[in-house]
Amino acid sequence: MLNELSTWIMSIAGIICLSVIVELMLPDGQMNRYIKGTFSFIIILVIIMPIPKLLGTELKFPNIFDYDNIQVDEDYIYQLNLDKINKVKEEVEEEIENHGYRNVVIYINCDIFDNAMQYKSITVDLTNLVISENAEHKNILKIKKDITSIITDHIKIDEEDILYDE
Repeated sequence: MLNELSTWIMSIAGIICLSVIVELMLPDGQMNRYIKGTFSFIIILVIIMPIPKLLGTELKFPNIFDYDNIQVDEDYIYQLNLDKINKVKEEVEEEIENHGYRNVVIYINCDIFDNAMQYKSITVDLTNLVISENAEHKNILKIKKDITSIITDHIKIDEEDILYDE
């Protein structure tokens, strides 16, 4: 016990001497303040190091960082994925409108509670489709192909998973 106490006191004295030497060598200025702060923090750590032994416990860092009890906040994942879906939906509908097809609504189907959200299917509602003047007047199959191309450019999904309501 006496040996441990003398080692602890020598550690404190050593770190204080080292900080004084470094402080004398450094010029005044901003960097000196940061180094003083760092050495102050190290001195505090050296001083409190034997406290766990005095209390009869050991400080085990694996117990401090126990990753087995980490839980995912499902509300956060839900909100994050919902925001992501709404943003993608908005971008795709805007791009479809830029191609001359107005009033096209898309519905995205996915597991919104999953950490790695995967798109299952997308339903495109063409019941109120309006073809603007700047778009070519195409038949419905060409319009669907054009909209499918726009969707697959924005969303990683197979063409078979894009469904149409007319």
